[in-house]
Amino acid sequence: MIERYSLKEMKDIWELESKFGFYLQVELAVCEAYNKLGDISDNDLKTIKERAAFSIERIDEIEKEVGHDVIAFLTNVNENVGEASRYIHMGMTSSDVIDTAFALQIKKASEIIENDLNKVIETIKNKAVEHKHTVCIGRSHGIHAEPMTFGVKLLSWLDHFERAKKRFITAKEEVAQGQISGPVGTYSNISPEIEQIVCANLGLKPARISTQVIARDNHAYYMQALALIASAIEQCVIEIRHLQRTEVLEAEEAFKKGQKGSSAMPHKKNPISSENLSGLARVVKSNAQAAMENIALWHERDISHSSVERIIFPDSTILIDYMLNRFNRLVEGLVVHKENMLKNTSLFGGIVYSQRVLLALTQKGLSREEAYSIVQRNALSAFNKQEGDFKKNLYNDSSVTSLLSVQEIENCFDSGYYLRNIDTIYKRFGL
Repeated sequence: MIERYSLKEMKDIWELESKFGFYLQVELAVCEAYNKLGDISDNDLKTIKERAAFSIERIDEIEKEVGHDVIAFLTNVNENVGEASRYIHMGMTSSDVIDTAFALQIKKASEIIENDLNKVIETIKNKAVEHKHTVCIGRSHGIHAEPMTFGVKLLSWLDHFERAKKRFITAKEEVAQGQISGPVGTYSNISPEIEQIVCANLGLKPARISTQVIARDNHAYYMQALALIASAIEQCVIEIRHLQRTEVLEAEEAFKKGQKGSSAMPHKKNPISSENLSGLARVVKSNAQAAMENIALWHERDISHSSVERIIFPDSTILIDYMLNRFNRLVEGLVVHKENMLKNTSLFGGIVYSQRVLLALTQKGLSREEAYSIVQRNALSAFNKQEGDFKKNLYNDSSVTSLLSVQEIENCFDSGYYLRNIDTIYKRFGL
């Protein structure tokens, strides 16, 4: 299915024009802080704010000569500002600009991702309410276990995403740090008060200490939070892929009019969105590993992390934004086959009700081992035959009928018994 979702807002955050725009925002915030402390006159600040501008083309031209993007940026800005430019970047080092601007980029990207998470959580919640009483089979090891409801399955998705959001919010706050501390972070030619003022105005917290760069474990933590969001998506779409298998067909992705699933086989309807999201999750998780590798830097700083971050942060935030929106549409349009869900709980004469029969027999005085042997014998006999019938086997087994009445056997096959605590689970989610 062709996706029409626009990633422009997220993509724009990481464009060169935007990056240098954040650089300028930081530089102007520092000038304003100097002005507040009386070190830059109102007139000079006014001139700086009015004239400060840059051109990507001019920055590229200068960088070819100087081989340093921040110097090229500052040179271009200074060309536009003129004499008052002597106050720009005063007492600062490149990383003061880069890391503080980077924090602003991440902060803006995080606002989009948090909004995406809220939409997904609300969509799953609505779906869970809709299917609170939709009976389906629970599986362990991929094998039928006991009856549950599809709504409860969705609540496990909801819980996963709410945990992922909680971790993401924490990581978002941790990485929202700025620094204006000069070479090797000692405030040698700039006052710590400048940093306090700048960070307050930019909505960041000052780094407790910076070694000329902000410690990269903060950024790795953030990337891990994105990887956990990707993993939450992956967990859910793998479930959808399994449920859409032809021999299961309990749920499937929406298939629009005119859509085609295969160039060769007209009957195909494939879980392409789920497969796409499974693949993209691998990319985000791999990028988290790259962020871990960025933590260890030489001495007070090197720039080995920089080239990595220029790839993994735009890629991962853009991917998570895309993945959450695509997953949200997938859940909204999910086709649920209630009849097949119910039918699958009754396969082989309802062998999934074996534990109820086991417990009923122990309540009649049999040891657990004796009861287990009787029930397993009848269940496996049904399971090993194409048209096997567990319930019928029980009625034909005197070991069972000598202890359980017809009504007692029938009671063991009541799915309602398994669902009697569903309300309790839903109340935990305020539903």
